[in-house]
Amino acid sequence: MKSKLTKCREKLNLTQSELADKTGLSVRTIQRIEAGSKLKGHSLNALAQALNVSNDELVEEKNEASFNYKLIKLINLSSLPFVVVPFANIAIPLMLMHHKKEVNSLTKQIVSVQISWTILSGVIFLLSPFINRLFSSENKLTLIVLIVSILVNIFIILRNTISLDKKNKLHIKLNFSFL
Repeated sequence: MKSKLTKCREKLNLTQSELADKTGLSVRTIQRIEAGSKLKGHSLNALAQALNVSNDELVEEKNEASFNYKLIKLINLSSLPFVVVPFANIAIPLMLMHHKKEVNSLTKQIVSVQISWTILSGVIFLLSPFINRLFSSENKLTLIVLIVSILVNIFIILRNTISLDKKNKLHIKLNFSFL
């Protein structure tokens, strides 16, 4: 099975020697990484930049077939009881994934989605009194925004749990990860 680095290099029709020249790394270093050595630090950054890919696209992680999807669903659902407690919906799944040593692309995405939703809903909530003053004299908008943001977060968590159960992947995810 080819490494991610080999696939990216071959996609650009580069030899190991050409990639070494482009990155400043030795050919031997590239050979070791393609053979399975862990890619990190300067080598990871140099290769990602030279191949015009993100660092995550080059890092090998355990085979998706070996993911513990039952535990990943539990990590996702652990946010649910805390949707009304700011940052607990992030901290609980984060602690659980580290405690259970289930740190992978799926669990990182679960926490990243919670981080981005918490930031977005917090900003909208903080802006709602100002928007409320522009359009109405009643103070119901802030409460409506709070309720809707909680319901949307519940939807995100449940939708991703269903997708994990049926397809072993997240339905709602980001194109990047905060972790």
